[in-house]
Amino acid sequence: MAAKAGDNPDSLMTLATVFCLRNLRKTMCYQGFRNKLCLRSDIFLPSEICDKLVNIYMDLVLTDSNFEPEESFFQLFSDPRSTRLTRVQLREDFVRDRDLEAIRKQDLIELHLTYCNSLSSRSLKTLTCFRETLVSLCLFGCSHIFYRKGGAPLACNEDSEDEDEESPASRQALETDFSFQGFNRLRLLNLGGLPDEVDAETLLKPLKSLTSLDLSNVQLLGTAFLTQWKDRLASLVLYNVDLSEELVSTVVELVNLRHLDISRETRRASKFKMTRKILTAIVQRLVNLVSLDISGHIMLDNCTVPHFEEAMGRPSIEPCKSSIYPFQDLKRPLQFLGLYDTTLCNVTHIPAYKVTGSKNEDQVLNAIEAYTEFRPELAHRAINQLFDIARIQHCSQLLRALQLVIAALKCHKYDKSIQVTGSAALFYLTNTEYRSDQSVRLRREVIQVVLNGMEQYQEVTVQRNCCLTLCNFSIPEELEFQYSRVNQLLLKILEPARQDESIQRIAVHLCNALVCQVDNHHKEAVGKMGFVKTMLNLIQKKLQDRMCDQVMEFSWSALWNITDETPDNCQMFLNCRGMSLFLECLQEFPDKQELHRNMLGLLGNVAEVKALRPQLLTPQFITVFSNLLDSKADGIEVSYNACGVLSHIMFDGPEAWMMEEPRRDTVMEKMWDAIQSWDVSSRRNINYRSFEPILRLLPQSISPVSQHWATWALFNLVSVYPNKYCPLLIKEGGMHLLEKVLELESSQPETKDMAHPVHGFCFPSGDWVNRIRNSIQLSLQLGK
Repeated sequence: MAAKAGDNPDSLMTLATVFCLRNLRKTMCYQGFRNKLCLRSDIFLPSEICDKLVNIYMDLVLTDSNFEPEESFFQLFSDPRSTRLTRVQLREDFVRDRDLEAIRKQDLIELHLTYCNSLSSRSLKTLTCFRETLVSLCLFGCSHIFYRKGGAPLACNEDSEDEDEESPASRQALETDFSFQGFNRLRLLNLGGLPDEVDAETLLKPLKSLTSLDLSNVQLLGTAFLTQWKDRLASLVLYNVDLSEELVSTVVELVNLRHLDISRETRRASKFKMTRKILTAIVQRLVNLVSLDISGHIMLDNCTVPHFEEAMGRPSIEPCKSSIYPFQDLKRPLQFLGLYDTTLCNVTHIPAYKVTGSKNEDQVLNAIEAYTEFRPELAHRAINQLFDIARIQHCSQLLRALQLVIAALKCHKYDKSIQVTGSAALFYLTNTEYRSDQSVRLRREVIQVVLNGMEQYQEVTVQRNCCLTLCNFSIPEELEFQYSRVNQLLLKILEPARQDESIQRIAVHLCNALVCQVDNHHKEAVGKMGFVKTMLNLIQKKLQDRMCDQVMEFSWSALWNITDETPDNCQMFLNCRGMSLFLECLQEFPDKQELHRNMLGLLGNVAEVKALRPQLLTPQFITVFSNLLDSKADGIEVSYNACGVLSHIMFDGPEAWMMEEPRRDTVMEKMWDAIQSWDVSSRRNINYRSFEPILRLLPQSISPVSQHWATWALFNLVSVYPNKYCPLLIKEGGMHLLEKVLELESSQPETKDMAHPVHGFCFPSGDWVNRIRNSIQLSLQLGK
């Protein structure tokens, strides 16, 4: 059998690392002074393990809401004699100055800090501790790291206090004392988003050996300083840097460049025009280029061959056939070519193996892949285009598309635009058309990022997209691994009194599906979260609006499901004015058959709890149940459920009937008449997980009508749905109890006539089964 998309398991190393991080005190650590987490003295961890621990720790903190961060986690790596860190990647505001200070004694080779806006100039001081070993450094989006916190001077000593840890860095207190002097091994540097107040030229001057430099979104006062790396620089990124002829002239002198990125976020508001002459100069002078990104540029004059020429032959990546004139001078096809938000991506012959653009699915996926980490604004637009492809056309690279969208949602958990477009794309990428190709593992990843989005954003569009995406999954089976979490999120969505109608409807539907066909311990847990009260609040609100819509019906259905064989939830229903709302709904919506069926089904669950039945045994309630015996709503369902409620009440005997009106025997007569009127071959709008509440009514003589109702129910279910209900009846000992019904003198003849043939349905031997059912049905009709 072929593996489904995304079915590759995690490595043993990854699984072991995650286990250790979730169980630090049981594996590597102990609780020290003041509850501080300490590494055990007999542990020494090499860099391969330490790097994995830190990087996966960051991933869990940012993507798994069930993972609890450790305040002193980074202190575990403070001593290089027991732990070795070499390559560390940290993201988002979660990272603090004290975290970097904790690992300052490590010989880091790579340090990537991305969007770490909580870091102040204290961390610049910490960086100098790594100057002798650091080869690769990324400070992308760390907008506050060049500013002092509260105007304090640059300082970092081992005993520094964290009293100012939560205070933001002051945008006025620019740090001027930091220098890259002594970072002699540094080769790769990313300063994307460097503040305008910081002079890039002065800052970079000490770095003589750079081979890769990223100055995305940096304002350059001059350009000549780039030539200091004329013979060394292999990669230069100038995304969203204001280009000029002077800057281009400097760039083409960097003859050893293999990767050049001079792209822009958008063609709008760009003064620079990418002419055919400039593009030709780049291609002819930078002969070592294998990767070029010119996305977002306007082409001033015609760079492409006439349409009738390029239409000849099949699409080719050979430079000599290029539809873009300047690229005909390439010695070989480029490995990567960024043409996103340009007209060039639409031509036929593009001399590159991987192209970003918006012409087709492949270009769009390449754009998401290339721009997700550092350019969420472009990734957002590309994901939006993928959404259109999945919605209108067909996604042919499903696995890649899903993995890229999941990666974007994880990477930019705090970016609303990514969350909106990503969750919308996931809805179409997980629907029925693609479902058979997806593995359990991949679909669980989708669920995780969807729940992350629901937790982070209470905004209507994100919530709606996430709820709709969850509807694409088998519920509750596929959501059971996150059962408590998803229920908590849905109940939180339903808390506001005036929630968006569409979200409310979807959320209630999901709540209902989640409590249907699950174990009782799940129902009890959800009940304790406030499920019953939330549903009743929704019902109360709909009553105030005098509206019986899907939300009203789903709410009652959800209450029916969550109270099934769960006494605690039944008690909550009664405690939260459930019976009053039941009566109000009956009065306000007398013709809503589906509503009546759901309400009576719920009350049947309440009636099954002996301790709660006295609360139903009032003249008002008994009269209502008795009147509903005559209901023809939803076939026999309302009448059947009303009779079920009364059957359990009758089972407590005449001594429990403490009222004069209505009389017990009068109600019993109405019950007999109702049962006799039902078609025994009726197909049912009901689903039993267990017959136990019905079976307990069988071997008794105190209430023959209750016994008859139970026997009728079993006969109907095993005769109409033998494959489903015969095994259940046998498993739960129903056959033995039916034999006792036949033995009891108190059992009515009609009840025995119905109990006897059930054995034939559960243990059939030939087509005589149908004859038995037909004869029973005929005798019932004749008796009527």
